[in-house]
Amino acid sequence: MGLEEDDVDLQLAIEKAILSPDIGGLKDGIETKVGTRGVKLSGGQAQRAATARMLVREPELLVFDDISSALDIETERQLWRGLLDTESADATCLVVSHRRPALRRASQIIVLKSGRVDAIGKLDDLLESSEEMKRL
Repeated sequence: MGLEEDDVDLQLAIEKAILSPDIGGLKDGIETKVGTRGVKLSGGQAQRAATARMLVREPELLVFDDISSALDIETERQLWRGLLDTESADATCLVVSHRRPALRRASQIIVLKSGRVDAIGKLDDLLESSEEMKRL
């Protein structure tokens, strides 16, 4: 990715993206070729690999677009815990999701309806006050 190997913590990015078990099961580990000329990744593995690529750069802003939609409940829980509940989670996260584990951790939720802001707040408040959030 154009970064010096000494300047990145690849192992931490892999752990936060919950990819360690998957990589451990690959014939050549981290050196395994993936894609059209290599191993085919599942939807969840591809989402987590993209997450690890993003995390290795330690950006100030992380943008997640339904990153956990292809994950089982336990992997999703671990992913969000790894991304948001660690001391290195200094980045601002912009998350597009309808899944409760992501919404539970949000400091602010913006509910959109027909392309317009319908409501803003925390999940519990929105579940009481926003018909659109209740519907979702």
